[in-house]
Amino acid sequence: MTGVLDGIRIVDFGRYIAGPFGTAIMSDMGADVIRVEKLAGGEDRYIGPVDDKGTGAGYLQVNRNKRGMTLNPLKPEGQEVAKKLIATADVVTANMPPEPLKAMGLDYASLCAVKPDIIFANTTAFGENGPYSDRVGFDGIAQAMSGSVYLAGSPEMPQRAIAAQVDFCTAMSGVVGVMAAIMEHRVSGRGQEVSMDLLGTALNVMNPQLIEQALTGVGRTATGNRGQLSAPTDIYSCKDGWIMAQVVGQPLFERWAKMIGVEAWIDDPRFRDDTTRGKNGEIVSLRMAAWCAERTVAETIAACDQARLPCGPVNSPQQALDDPHIQAKQYLKPLAYPGIDEPVPVARAPFQMSLSEVSVKHRAPELGEHTDQIMAELGYGEDEIRSLREKRVI
Repeated sequence: MTGVLDGIRIVDFGRYIAGPFGTAIMSDMGADVIRVEKLAGGEDRYIGPVDDKGTGAGYLQVNRNKRGMTLNPLKPEGQEVAKKLIATADVVTANMPPEPLKAMGLDYASLCAVKPDIIFANTTAFGENGPYSDRVGFDGIAQAMSGSVYLAGSPEMPQRAIAAQVDFCTAMSGVVGVMAAIMEHRVSGRGQEVSMDLLGTALNVMNPQLIEQALTGVGRTATGNRGQLSAPTDIYSCKDGWIMAQVVGQPLFERWAKMIGVEAWIDDPRFRDDTTRGKNGEIVSLRMAAWCAERTVAETIAACDQARLPCGPVNSPQQALDDPHIQAKQYLKPLAYPGIDEPVPVARAPFQMSLSEVSVKHRAPELGEHTDQIMAELGYGEDEIRSLREKRVI
């Protein structure tokens, strides 16, 4: 099979997650993605090191399938290399504020001067205009500003999500935008700029709660893991671990009530629908907690499965790796990486296609691994490459 983006070249000046994960997904679909890093390596290369070279766990995920080169686009010779590279590209991606982009000649106007039909995708924390446009930010900041952190945890201690959900959702939004821009280019021949920002993503994720607040003034506060719009929705302690259960809708509630022996609650006005059950969620959760406390995790899940109720174990990271379904579905592809004894379990794209290839083909690049190869593709000879390396341009 071939990928739907075979023949598309993407030059990736991204960092961390929101930029590079999007290009990783597009590389899964066949795009030739060139990751451009600083000579010492991008900051994200070294977060959560897993080997003696300091290679970060997240870097290994979001840079699979890519070729890697080093370049200093702040030097005049580096900008010339960048221009030659951009001239070969269909798409350029970055996640930087406007000023650094301009300094490196990577803003949209500069890119268009090199290649008028270029597609440029840039991610910022707060967008390219507005009072906060010059601020820097990360996933957790966007979570906090959207209202998500306020409604997580407890009223005494708000809680952010450990997983970088805003970053990954922003990256996937970028994939949608770039794919749409590629479709437009194929029709009209025109390139365009695709802009994403972390706060905009976080507000999308939190939009139902914001709509509810705007229209009703409900003023919700945090209730820990307990859901507020249905019940029982919570994390429960069993004899040997924890489970998460989510009961939403009348049919599921009736099956739950029969499973734990509180059929009378089906006709109780306190629990007549999801809204009232959410308001009385503490009562429902206490009853579910008592039922779970008498059972093991396996027994609880088996009973919920029998009743067709959504339920799952609260896995540790190791338990997630060992989960038989996760292993059987091959969600994680083992990749060898130089200097790491164990295979790196890299998650495949969260979608598959029946006619087109979407796959993790090879590991993330070592620092500057393909610099010489890419420079040669751009027409540089061995002596020129050696000279640029001595000048610390590459």
